[in-house]
Amino acid sequence: MNNFQQILQMGQQVQARISQLQTELGQKTVTSSSGGGMVTVTADGRGKLRAIKIDPTVVQADDVEMLEDLVLAAVNEAQNRAQQLYDDEMRKVSGGLSLPFPIPGL
Repeated sequence: MNNFQQILQMGQQVQARISQLQTELGQKTVTSSSGGGMVTVTADGRGKLRAIKIDPTVVQADDVEMLEDLVLAAVNEAQNRAQQLYDDEMRKVSGGLSLPFPIPGL
């Protein structure tokens, strides 16, 4: 019975740490740019976009397609960086072990 209580206690500790991690990731940011800095995207550590900045020189009515491509590239890179931040933080929580299941809400 003592082992079961220890397992429950460990589970509660991990759950508390994951909850804390969710808060921390929401406060951290990653930034990415494309087109030599013409489009810059900032996302939080959970991958939610927080800001998009576009250099006014890119906004040309005759080349909207290029702007769309630059925004898409910057967004994808920011989300990739957010995923890497998440993965790094989860490795810290799990002691480097790969969890066998996804954690809801992260």
